[in-house]
Amino acid sequence: MDMNQPIGATLLDGKPDGLVGRPIDRIDGRLKVTGRAPYAYETRDLKNPAYGFIVEAAIAKGRIRSLDTGAAKRAPGVLLVMTHETVPEQGEKKEQVWPQLQGPEIRFHGQPIAFVVAESFEQARAAAALVRADYDAEAPDASLRAAQATAHEPKAAQTPPDSKLGDFEGAFAAASVTLDVEYTTPVQIHAQMEPHATIASWETGPDGDRLVLYTANQMLNRGQSSLAQVLKLKPENVRLVSHYIGGGFGSKLQPQPEATLAALASKTLKRPVKVALTRQQEFHVATHRTDTIQRIRLGADETGRLTAIAHESWSATALGDAFFETSANVTRSLYAGANRLTRHRLANLNVPIASAMRAPGEAVGQLAFECAMDELAERLKIDPIALRIRNEPEQDPEKQVPYSTRQLVACMEEGAKRFGWDKRAAAGTARDGRWRVGLGMSAAARLNPLMPSQASVRLNPDGTLTVRMAMTDIGTGTYTILAQIAGEMMGLPVERIRVEIGDTAYPKAAGSGGSFGAASAGSALYVACDNLRQALLRSAGMNPDGAVFSEGRALSGNRSETLASLAGAEGIEATGEIKPGAMKEKFSQYSYGAHFAEVGVDADTGEIRLRRMLGVFTGGRILNLKTARSQAIGGMTFGIGAALMEAAETDTRFGSFVNHDLAEYHVPVHADVPAIDAVFLPELDDKANPLKSKGLGELGICGAGAALANAVHNATGLRIRDYPLTLDKVLGGWAEQEGRAQRRT
Repeated sequence: MDMNQPIGATLLDGKPDGLVGRPIDRIDGRLKVTGRAPYAYETRDLKNPAYGFIVEAAIAKGRIRSLDTGAAKRAPGVLLVMTHETVPEQGEKKEQVWPQLQGPEIRFHGQPIAFVVAESFEQARAAAALVRADYDAEAPDASLRAAQATAHEPKAAQTPPDSKLGDFEGAFAAASVTLDVEYTTPVQIHAQMEPHATIASWETGPDGDRLVLYTANQMLNRGQSSLAQVLKLKPENVRLVSHYIGGGFGSKLQPQPEATLAALASKTLKRPVKVALTRQQEFHVATHRTDTIQRIRLGADETGRLTAIAHESWSATALGDAFFETSANVTRSLYAGANRLTRHRLANLNVPIASAMRAPGEAVGQLAFECAMDELAERLKIDPIALRIRNEPEQDPEKQVPYSTRQLVACMEEGAKRFGWDKRAAAGTARDGRWRVGLGMSAAARLNPLMPSQASVRLNPDGTLTVRMAMTDIGTGTYTILAQIAGEMMGLPVERIRVEIGDTAYPKAAGSGGSFGAASAGSALYVACDNLRQALLRSAGMNPDGAVFSEGRALSGNRSETLASLAGAEGIEATGEIKPGAMKEKFSQYSYGAHFAEVGVDADTGEIRLRRMLGVFTGGRILNLKTARSQAIGGMTFGIGAALMEAAETDTRFGSFVNHDLAEYHVPVHADVPAIDAVFLPELDDKANPLKSKGLGELGICGAGAALANAVHNATGLRIRDYPLTLDKVLGGWAEQEGRAQRRT
């Protein structure tokens, strides 16, 4: 099926008590809580593996002058020490999958320079510590601020890096009220529970080389294609298996160096090799979210209508990479305004490789832009919600096409009513003992893409159904919602559905990422089940008009047959496919929401405490209310971390992150998230996909941190534009306030 027109009525419509949408428990939950769900590093399908450990570069720029591996090779249990002098031949880089150990040049701190393989993990780690590298070191370029002036226009990703509409400069100069501010966001680390891990088995046979990797990867078919090119194999001779993934948040969208190195070592040793990054290695060997510098300029008339909007963003990545943070993209569609400008610039630095992290672009872009809107509202003396409603567009202002659905105003109004927004006091005036109290809000928007996906379904002779596709579950509930979709379509309880995903041996699927996983994979499954229904009815000679599948039976007219009888002795199979079509271009498709936060700020220490938080969202048809709410709250918690604590601190002298573990890179814990809730407004989007659903996994983080930052301003009167909002910045702001007051008197 191609999404070339609105979907019309479907088999999921008109079923308020149907299986889809019901908040059922995760069908894989028991396996996980009992420790019986095998993650990549735990699989026992590949026997007698050796263990690998990565040796990292201790400098960020320069060359390896000499590499002494003698002691490591002589260490107990060591089977292989692979360096740039001994690594097997590799192909070209594809996307962000790089050939490894390609020469003496060092481009970033933590770059793999050797790979040690031994009989045990402990032996490999101990031997890795014996590798001695001497360098010709140079001073690294590791500061985005220092490189800002020379940053270049990056190559277009899915959208152009720059956009322009009307005459921004003229409109800004003529505006009655203007705002020109700069916001900065720091490097952030994915910090998922499961580290990157791979078990690789390279086999050479009469029909060529074949590679199997049990690996933690979110998008298996993409990884299969990229690794095949780097390893000089045919894609069909590379198999990726990833049945369970302990979180990814974008860090596992593409295979990381451990996968390539494990494969190369397995090829050399003719034996499976397994490797997992340590928590410290996660910070430099794997990817991160780049820091950003964002300049926002807004011009409005006296009534608050925006006449000029500009959003410029600078980000950084390792030398030679092309990834940039699309911070300003969401600004292109969020609010009305005739004169518009967005611009992205990229600095190539001696820092580890940057890549996508949950809601790339929107997450950090709305940290800045939604605070700028709050600032403008204050200058105009207009309520922040009223300002946003006043600039609600009739259509996408840059694409100039209708929105498929847009309930942003409804989300803000519902959230305001539930949260008690009318009780918000003037900035710096509300107190609760020693605490200064404030309320803040922010809009939320996240692009809703549809990606090509395929699925197969097989009705077995016993009346059970098997679902197969190369989809993944990164903890979001994919197993469960696929079982619900198949169960609803075929009239079977989820206990009668077997979901087999996470293997490139199955039909190609989009994978998990970009908030497109559930809609894309689920739509392919919907089509496959519809095709299976038609095949069963045809084979039985039953009229498809008005046919009902319920309680393990097919009913049409006065006939009723069990699915087991229709399956026959051999069973019956069908496939389905979904592709984006004309709807993608004819309509602007986003998921929307609104965040509300109440904070307390200690008047003596500057400590910020979140007191309560609410998110109101629309995401089309909700496929499972429990997993959807979990995803939304998880995203909101991400936003709390981004606003208040998360930052990988770069030592620009050495190009390294100094707080490279979870003891010093702080993420929110239970005590940081007291009262938090997420609710969904009813919505169906018939332009999005056959399910009429939209992505939710990344929507929750979009704007969440800005709501907290705006609440901090309302509590303290301070506008902190450098994230995260740590207590030293609060105390410094108060000291500056006091100094200004003294100068005035």
